[in-house]
Amino acid sequence: MINKKIVISADVRLLDALDIMDKVTRRLLIVCEDKTFLGVISIGDIQRAILAKRDLMEPVRNFLRKKVTFAYCNQNVEEIKQRMQQGKIECMPVVDEKHILVDTIEWQDLFDVPSPKKQEQLFSPVVIMAGGKGTRLRPITNMIPKPLIPISDKTIIEEIMDHFAFYGCTEFHISLNYMADVIKNYFQEHNENQYAIHYIQEDIPLGTAGSLYLLRDQLNKTFFVSNCDILTEVNLQDLMEYHRSSQNKITVVSVLKTFPIPYGTLETKENGILTELKEKPSMTYQINSGVYVLEPDVFKYIQDNEFLHITDLIKRLIDHKERVGVFPISDGSWYDMGNWEEYLKLVRRYDET
Repeated sequence: MINKKIVISADVRLLDALDIMDKVTRRLLIVCEDKTFLGVISIGDIQRAILAKRDLMEPVRNFLRKKVTFAYCNQNVEEIKQRMQQGKIECMPVVDEKHILVDTIEWQDLFDVPSPKKQEQLFSPVVIMAGGKGTRLRPITNMIPKPLIPISDKTIIEEIMDHFAFYGCTEFHISLNYMADVIKNYFQEHNENQYAIHYIQEDIPLGTAGSLYLLRDQLNKTFFVSNCDILTEVNLQDLMEYHRSSQNKITVVSVLKTFPIPYGTLETKENGILTELKEKPSMTYQINSGVYVLEPDVFKYIQDNEFLHITDLIKRLIDHKERVGVFPISDGSWYDMGNWEEYLKLVRRYDET
């Protein structure tokens, strides 16, 4: 039976394909025109297109692989099974003699062993920046520190920690300042998952990267950094694979945000000659999600007791010709609770689920 959730039209825009991947939690989609199988597109294909500065409004047909594995419906199951095992293929498209998609065979349909892309337990340390005053969420943050604001039956910081723990990351270093004792007391009473929690507390404000320097003797392997007022559904295994394969010193998780312009826009050349008119176009940008992967040798770019934000650290690495990468995710995989409007959207989402 065809898994219709993972089959898309060749006319679907690249940006929408990324959103579909997030919704169906798949890294690869099957592309058809009418019912004719054309190929596949993966999360890696989309990321490469973004890095190549391609237009995310282009249809996926422009990004299909030249070589793609598929099976014919007259092939026997054992032959298909062998090909899937050799190629570590999680989903095999099956077509007829006219190249019409007639079936999709999933790994779990043929094998009792886990998928070849089984989830990796990362065991990477996580630093959570939780020292801000949360001024945009006043007056509630006059009484409750922002990390402890509730979402459903948990706090925002617990939701963040649970997401990392799903990938085996249960060692947390929490940077504190505002209402630090309240946060510490909360976790003394509420740490049902027995996470390893350590605290960083600055004597003077050092900024997000300056406070990282206080961990220079504790972190000796690749680690994550996250703001405490955002939630992402980023696949941390994919993120770590990209970070390692690219040999980045820092990888920034970006969010693809599309902003509609409610007017017609004009493009002109010399002497005011009109060259193009677009009616109410949309502009797509990559914004900083507040989630990062860092290598421990970035500490050499931070001075002791230096006030430095992580964005300034990133600029410093770029100036020193170090590799800084970007890992894009869709807007639907990122939730910002830094202001009342976004916080209430997030609460409604959790109430619906």
